[in-house]
Amino acid sequence: MRSAFGTTFDVPLGYLNTASIGVPPVPAAKAVADAVRRWSAGADGPGAVDEHVTTARGAFGHLVGVPSERVAMGASGSQLVSLVAAGLPADTSVLVARGEFTSLTFPFAARGLRVTEVDLDEIVAHAGAHDLVAVSVVQSADGRIVDLDGLRATGVPVLLDASQAVGWLPLDLGWADWVVAVGYKFLMAPRGCAWLACSPAALERTVPVAANWYAGDDPWSTVYGLPLRLAPDARGLDLSPVLLSQFGAAVSLPLVASLDLGAVRDHNVALADALLAGLDLPPRGTAIVSLDLPDAADRLAAAGVRSSIRAGRVRLAFHLYNTVEDVDQVLTALA
Repeated sequence: MRSAFGTTFDVPLGYLNTASIGVPPVPAAKAVADAVRRWSAGADGPGAVDEHVTTARGAFGHLVGVPSERVAMGASGSQLVSLVAAGLPADTSVLVARGEFTSLTFPFAARGLRVTEVDLDEIVAHAGAHDLVAVSVVQSADGRIVDLDGLRATGVPVLLDASQAVGWLPLDLGWADWVVAVGYKFLMAPRGCAWLACSPAALERTVPVAANWYAGDDPWSTVYGLPLRLAPDARGLDLSPVLLSQFGAAVSLPLVASLDLGAVRDHNVALADALLAGLDLPPRGTAIVSLDLPDAADRLAAAGVRSSIRAGRVRLAFHLYNTVEDVDQVLTALA
């Protein structure tokens, strides 16, 4: 058991795979376990999750700098990106980063839109020639951070995927047209919850292709019959909630939202850069480290270090619950 940032985590030494799956705070894991127990006993009514959906939605909005009425709730990043893609004209030109995570790019490609890839550091320079930029705030493969200030200054409509950023990087993204993120990485919520923040203008152009009862103006009184009566704000884009994930998210997200994220960033980056320094590599200023070292994955696994392989390289990610002991374990394994 580890204590960090005012809470506890049941996470083993050497867990450096948060960029794949974040480990929940003990109170969040307990909330999910309690929900399973109530489910197995038939103790919860059908509306028991509603307050938890509201809590998690509000905390996500706080984390990205958007009021809760402009935040839609879904189950995955690609599902929510698809709502954006569905509302774009057929001749839309979309600019993405080369090697971008495909849950962000595939919805546009599947619609047959014109999708152009450029290197991440060329995104700002090329933005003006396109109708939309869709890019991750932090790249999944290697942790590189996009130039948010430069992107904002272009004035081009922007969809930001904050899945690898929200939870450790301070964000104020109210200027973006759309911001999407999943909950199961640095937000440390269960799989099955994701959110899409929309600007007022972007909300009007986002299509509720999965319109359902929970997106109704008053879900418990609009469950039968026509006419269509979706909620007038971003709730009109909601998916019916994945229940257990929302119980966990309603604990994890407010906890993260209560933290000094500048301190979280400094903690995570200090550990990542300490690892790089121990390998005689330059600092990168991000919580995610990508290493191209011979046999690194096998050596780390043999030493009990949990990592992942992305784009042919070993990826490690640092978060609240990691310490210098985790760094030392990696350096010993790779020595």
